[in-house]
Amino acid sequence: MYDDENEQIARIERELAPRDDAGTISSGTVGRRAFLGTAAAVAATATTLTPSVASAAKNLAASPPAGFSPFNAPGKVVKVTKADSLQANKLYPKPDVAKEVLTKALTELTGKPDLVTAVQQFVHKDDIVVVKVNGIAQSQMATGKELVLPFVEAMIEGGIKPANITLLEQYAGFFNATRISAQNVPAGVKIATHANGNATMDERMIPGTGVRTKFVRWLTEATAAINFALVKDHSICGYTGALKNMTHGCSINPHDFHVHHASPQIALLYAQDVIKSRVRLCIADAFKVMANGGPLYKRPEFVKPHDSIYVSTDPVAIDTIGWEVVEKFRADFKLKTLTEEGREPAYIKAAADLGLGIHERSKIVLKEVTV
Repeated sequence: MYDDENEQIARIERELAPRDDAGTISSGTVGRRAFLGTAAAVAATATTLTPSVASAAKNLAASPPAGFSPFNAPGKVVKVTKADSLQANKLYPKPDVAKEVLTKALTELTGKPDLVTAVQQFVHKDDIVVVKVNGIAQSQMATGKELVLPFVEAMIEGGIKPANITLLEQYAGFFNATRISAQNVPAGVKIATHANGNATMDERMIPGTGVRTKFVRWLTEATAAINFALVKDHSICGYTGALKNMTHGCSINPHDFHVHHASPQIALLYAQDVIKSRVRLCIADAFKVMANGGPLYKRPEFVKPHDSIYVSTDPVAIDTIGWEVVEKFRADFKLKTLTEEGREPAYIKAAADLGLGIHERSKIVLKEVTV
């Protein structure tokens, strides 16, 4: 049930919010005895991820089908905007608009002439594809079917067998919020939820965290992942977008990676071969932006239309831009910055330091298109 799952997430947030040495919830720096700091953890990871240590964990990196090289453009982000994109209920995008902006974004990113050909640059007909959606804020703000289903249909038209496509979310209630169902997906496409379980890989230690985890089988059994995220505030880590959608949305114990504002844990998790070798494309549904009160739908007054989507093969670059967007909205609302509130999403830079993408703003190419 939605309410039960929302309360569970709210409880986890309260219990795992960083606290100072007196036990009160911290608004900024973490005490000396707290989790290993971002810089130290990233440095430790760079040291520990040597061949001798890394070989202790079974290599679970995925490889593209023979002869196929997925399109990749580090540091490039495409934003496509269309005014008045939402339906009359102001909750969901208009179906024709969602497909139009998706097509424009992916053709601009790849240089290809149509949606199907553009999608074929990321996934091959022989791929096994998992599509990670996001519905934690429920139907008021989820990655909606209007954006996801045209991509799925384009994959199938491009030659991928429907049986080799799985749409995945953490809980059934979260998935239902996307309004994607067995009744509206193409015949044969699978729908799955994992409830922080159903992992077949061996448990592994995540270097730099002191915590072990597994990733769910729908990810480990796939050769490619498509990441449908949102542009949102997060009460623990400041910002939640492409990186966190995969790390905390596909592991069996995400709550164990929330301390110290989930930084650098998000970066360290994404750096695992299971994730970084599979994610081919990140799509941020930004028809609306949540500037405060996330990740649940607690403060609807801070959710406003943005009439846009963002696409990139670079999870760090797209999250850097998403964080920038949230800060602009926060400024419009006269809110403190995430840094001033002690919730700076430092994990984004940590991810760049681990080679997962580009964070330095001057090196990110943001192409903005209005249709």
